[in-house]
Amino acid sequence: MAFRKKAKFILRHAPDILVVPECEHIDKMKAEQIGFPTSSIWYGSNKNKGLAVFSFNDFNLQLLDFHNPDFKTILPISVSNGLTTFLLIAIWANNPSDPDGCYVEQVWKAVNFYANQIRQHEVMLIGDFNSNTIWDKKSRIGNHSHLVSFLESMHVHSCFHHYYSAKQGAEENPTFYLQRNRTKPYHIDYCFASDQLLSKLTNVEIGLYEDWIVASDHMPLIVNITL
Repeated sequence: MAFRKKAKFILRHAPDILVVPECEHIDKMKAEQIGFPTSSIWYGSNKNKGLAVFSFNDFNLQLLDFHNPDFKTILPISVSNGLTTFLLIAIWANNPSDPDGCYVEQVWKAVNFYANQIRQHEVMLIGDFNSNTIWDKKSRIGNHSHLVSFLESMHVHSCFHHYYSAKQGAEENPTFYLQRNRTKPYHIDYCFASDQLLSKLTNVEIGLYEDWIVASDHMPLIVNITL
């Protein structure tokens, strides 16, 4: 929230594409506060807290017409500069009105709904999934482990886990600190990429608590892919 007051922290890293869950509406920001993005998308029902995607290079962002609003802030976006095009599914898993569950259940439903598109394109799914294998409900279809397995069956893998050879649920690098408390760390933010993009992965980094907690309870997940 109040991204205009915090943008400077992430803009120092010169992102090409920036996905910001819990972001205020673009109308609340001045261009100089978000580094003059060349293209941007914001989606949500609360102008103080939605999902934003910014491009700071020659990539154009377009929300695709097959977006299903039932999944709220899970957005299929075309990212293209005329030479390279891929499907970006920006994620903020948060839909409290769904009786089936508001977090990983949303991503599970969205991934199944968009499965044909995921299979047909180079794809990245990135954002706040609000989930981890440690919270799996074994009796429920669509837990975090099911989601990971389904994506892997479509040749889509977590960049962090691929780069560090880490196991789901055993991450040593938190992306979130509940109530900003250093003793309550969790890994709930992810970037998944299809094999074509994953082969171009050069680095994955998660921000450190001491550097970022002043701005957010979430640490940035920074993924470098050479296109």
